[in-house]
Amino acid sequence: MERTSEFMLPFVGLKEGVHKFKYEIDNTFFKAYDFNDFFDAKIKVELTFDKKATLMNLNFKAAGSVEVACDVTNEHFDFSIDTSYDWIVKFGDVYNNDNDEILIIPHGTYQIDVGQPIYEMVVLAIPLKIIHPGIENGTLESEILNKLEELKPKERSFSEQESDPRWNKLKDLL
Repeated sequence: MERTSEFMLPFVGLKEGVHKFKYEIDNTFFKAYDFNDFFDAKIKVELTFDKKATLMNLNFKAAGSVEVACDVTNEHFDFSIDTSYDWIVKFGDVYNNDNDEILIIPHGTYQIDVGQPIYEMVVLAIPLKIIHPGIENGTLESEILNKLEELKPKERSFSEQESDPRWNKLKDLL
């Protein structure tokens, strides 16, 4: 699937100053980046674009939710997203995106793709281990949780009589 031109921002025709843009992101946006961890997405992104003579400041703010699967129970739930990201675009001789916060584009460039920083901002807002909120507060009823509780190892207390005789031989060395 090809990325749409909706996220290509032509800045040449814009006057210096602050401009605001709004984007609505759904799951097709993430599929364009071959990212299939979300089952559904409803995110609103506000971009504050501050154009200056020598550089551009971009401030992204995203709010909404993505449907993900819990890593413990595999239950689907909506994970709330509320994040922001600042990005500086400067002009230089060659294209350079080595820095996460600064993009250098060649002189004569007339547009930038804001889809990539939006994608990275949202994906990085998701924790590595996703746990359903019902597990943390104890309200989730699930077959998987019941089975995990059933299979949980039982605690055993060892008395000295039950201990391994090899350890007793070591105690004799003291």
